Amino acid sequence: MDHDLEIFPLLSYVLHHSDPASHAPPSLSIQQSLANRYPLLTNPHVLSSLIDSLPSTITQTLFVFGSLGPRPDSLSVSSARSKIAQIQEMDSFPPEDADKEEQIYATVVRLEEVHEGYEKQLRDLEEELGKVYGSAVDSLDGGDEVNEEVLSVIKEGEDGGVVERIDLSDRQLKLVPEALGKIVGLVSLNLSCNDLKFVPDSISGLDKLVELDLSSNDLRTLPDSIGQLLSLRILNVAGNKLTSLPESIAQCRFLVELDASFNNLIYLPANFGYGLLNLERLSIHLNKIRVFPNSICEMRSLKYLDAHMNEIHGLPIAIGRLTSLEVLNLSSNFSDLTELPDTISDLTNLKELDLSNNQIRVLPVSFFRLDNLEKLNMDQNPLEFPPQEIVSQSTTAVREFMMKRWEEMIEEERVRSVIEAEKQQGGAIGWLSWGSSIVADLISGGTQGGAAKNHKTSFLDKQL
Repeated sequence: MDHDLEIFPLLSYVLHHSDPASHAPPSLSIQQSLANRYPLLTNPHVLSSLIDSLPSTITQTLFVFGSLGPRPDSLSVSSARSKIAQIQEMDSFPPEDADKEEQIYATVVRLEEVHEGYEKQLRDLEEELGKVYGSAVDSLDGGDEVNEEVLSVIKEGEDGGVVERIDLSDRQLKLVPEALGKIVGLVSLNLSCNDLKFVPDSISGLDKLVELDLSSNDLRTLPDSIGQLLSLRILNVAGNKLTSLPESIAQCRFLVELDASFNNLIYLPANFGYGLLNLERLSIHLNKIRVFPNSICEMRSLKYLDAHMNEIHGLPIAIGRLTSLEVLNLSSNFSDLTELPDTISDLTNLKELDLSNNQIRVLPVSFFRLDNLEKLNMDQNPLEFPPQEIVSQSTTAVREFMMKRWEEMIEEERVRSVIEAEKQQGGAIGWLSWGSSIVADLISGGTQGGAAKNHKTSFLDKQL
């Protein structure tokens, strides 16, 4: 479908910038042609105006257009129309046979007409986008899109002034001038609580930027160039309309805190965890994420992960590698989250775990290994194991219950192994095991007292 759209270059360009995950960029030759014809196409205000002008039905139109298949060549269409005319003029041809024969050629003609109809819609849209471009460019001259405070800040930076921190929050800004990316000494930039729909690629020029706040705007995408902010440590894009994060965000390897909550994210980049090895806090709650990428398990520095109010279906098997994790919130994934992997017990530094408002029925038996767990919330789950009465007591009670069950399972397995061996050896091994057990008890001081408990603990440690 994207290949067919190259006959509508401006539409193809705008679609890519409105939803890069669904639409590939036009070829380099077409981009160069667009740059010559529309020199201000990359201007944030202009591009934002073009994206806003896309009709709400464009997705449906493109889907149908892409489903039609290849368009019949003009020679085939001309031949089909000629055959239809000949059949209609032949009086000697039986009516039923004539209808069947005509229907074969009529299908080709109808397919051509449908193609033409949809292409006309897209041609009209291409022309309309050209008009929108012209209007947007005209409004740049005398428009008030960039307020005077922004311009004064930019002028100060261009005049050689040292500008390290800029706070333009809650200014009703509709665009960020590309010139802002030339303030090379900028360390902190706050553009929160505005009406921004687009961030210019020129932001990549802020190579000393440590903190960037874009929260509470109207952003639908982030530029790929954000990956060039190699000094970035804190990024806040909460409260926008993002459906995805750019893959390039993994290049921000010094990022310590990322807040992408309250958006429309349906997935995280596949390479997410391979690059963000220093990330300590990740907030992605209030989105539509269904699964975590496996790479998230490589984020060994992660201490805080909040993913409540999503559509999480489960955790990666390797989740236990996040050994620095202290707070994990998976609450309110409702009917989607039904179980936890056994490897969650490897999160030995976990202090707080919120699993409320899910459909979890069973906790892994190895749950008792979470020695540092202080807060556990299992409210509004159809929990069967451990029983609700145990969970309602305390986190310690849950761990003790699971520990007891673990010991019972080991003992049951030991007995089963002895019985199985006895069957294979004709009973001799059973008496030998029983005798060995008595000797071991005598050596350790009997089955009562602290020595026996230490022996059991040591045995469990070996099992673990």
